Amino acid sequence: MIQKIKLAIYYLIISKLPNSRFGDIFRRIRNWYVCNILKIAQYHKKNYFEEGVYVGDGTKVSIGSYCQINENVFIQGAKIGSHVMIAPSVVILNSKHSFKSLDTPMINQEILEGIDPTIEDNVWIGRSAIIMPGVVLGEGSIIGAGSVVTKNVEKFSIVGGVPAKLIKKRV
Repeated sequence: MIQKIKLAIYYLIISKLPNSRFGDIFRRIRNWYVCNILKIAQYHKKNYFEEGVYVGDGTKVSIGSYCQINENVFIQGAKIGSHVMIAPSVVILNSKHSFKSLDTPMINQEILEGIDPTIEDNVWIGRSAIIMPGVVLGEGSIIGAGSVVTKNVEKFSIVGGVPAKLIKKRV
């Protein structure tokens, strides 16, 4: 019950505070709340959690320190490392519908949940990218804007497209 009250305060007030470009105090309030009250992120004074970031019920999200999560990001569930940059309007999913049976409408089939993606340290995810359930974004990787990541991304790789494919290695 207490967790639901904390989440209600987050969604009704904290997540609706203005963008940090209108005042650093808003970023600091959100950072303090996400780290100390919701306890889903490690505190760092340079964390950014902009307005409209969705974190589900908070139990399936883990965020490292010194992360920048921009406005209108949807995180259904994920393990996110440190020094990660997530651009606006990114979607990170951890569930999907089953579609095995041809005799049963997909809407009536099982929902597969808890397939959390892993975003390792020092990853940059571009605007409006979609990260599908269960994928691993390797350390130092870059995900191009608008990409749909359906498979694991190797360390220090740059990927882009729908579905995302290797563009080049950073090393």
